[in-house]
Amino acid sequence: MIEAVAALALVTVSLAAIGSLVASAATSTRTLEQHVALVETARLVAATALGRADLARSDLGGEVGRYRWRIDTSPYFGGGSQHVANSPWAPQRVVLRVRAPSGAVLAVETVRLVARPGQ
Repeated sequence: MIEAVAALALVTVSLAAIGSLVASAATSTRTLEQHVALVETARLVAATALGRADLARSDLGGEVGRYRWRIDTSPYFGGGSQHVANSPWAPQRVVLRVRAPSGAVLAVETVRLVARPGQ
């Protein structure tokens, strides 16, 4: 009788450990899937909404599915770059933010070159 109770306790502990691992793996998988969806939405917005005419505005926003996005542009200052005299190009900072329905946010920052006014 004692052996049966000990075996039952051992099986119970083993099943609890396996259940914990499965729950942890499911949570990790769900988090990874949400992150991939966020990154894919950012890639979609960057590929479709980043036209030269659109980025002439300082802010641009919208919604893809249930994901809200916003693009902010501003002159780029910093990074140790030196101003090049008589250059027809000026660096511009572009920040793309995508917010998932769950509230998670992905921000992608980049720098692009734009023609200087009057060039």
